Amino acid sequence: MLTYLLVNVLSITIPFIYSFNKRLNFYKTWYAFWPAALITGAVFIYWDVYFTRWGVWGFNPRHLAGIDLINLPLEEWLFFICIPYACVFTYHCLNILVEKDYLGPYARPITGILIVLLLLIAAFNMTRLYTSVTFISTAIFLMLHLFVFKSQYLGRFYLAYIIIFLMPFMLVNGILTGSFIIEEVVWYNNAENLGIRVFTIPIEDFIYGMLLILMNVTIYEAILKKWPQNKAAS
Repeated sequence: MLTYLLVNVLSITIPFIYSFNKRLNFYKTWYAFWPAALITGAVFIYWDVYFTRWGVWGFNPRHLAGIDLINLPLEEWLFFICIPYACVFTYHCLNILVEKDYLGPYARPITGILIVLLLLIAAFNMTRLYTSVTFISTAIFLMLHLFVFKSQYLGRFYLAYIIIFLMPFMLVNGILTGSFIIEEVVWYNNAENLGIRVFTIPIEDFIYGMLLILMNVTIYEAILKKWPQNKAAS
């Protein structure tokens, strides 16, 4: 069964088709998206290789094509292209379709609360690799946004995150972790996480996903800001 490959393909298909919509014009921002995806993907692939080697998580060969690159299945490499594409596309669309930044006024307190919660949870779970590494990494990256980058788009990012994780994420990650299918595509060593799941999804995946998408959006926005002349007209 090529379950993982199918999940990747289905995740990117509709966003790719609508990238050429005359109002959305996401394809005109590819010059910003592709560097963002490749740089972020390199970081996460490095992380992924070691966590797979250390048994923090692994992959069910029954759902894979059987092609491995540096100890990771081909589908896992594609994940870091297909999922960010769909998520950054969603972020881009919301920026065009939703004029008001509803969460903008609350972005700083939301970020501050997240930082404190993530660091506290990590502090009490330092022996759990998935929990501690993910939560600390995300907290540090959020601190960079709050105190160094002083990003003005965090409110819009949080809106996109909520929408993405309410439905598409729950479906995609649900399938990968065993919802709706007999055997999971990705398995987790519960000794390395909190053991708390939303349906079949480890709670850490929600924070891992936040860091993955925020890194993509951060680089994407930085490139758009530096070379705005290429940005799609809204």
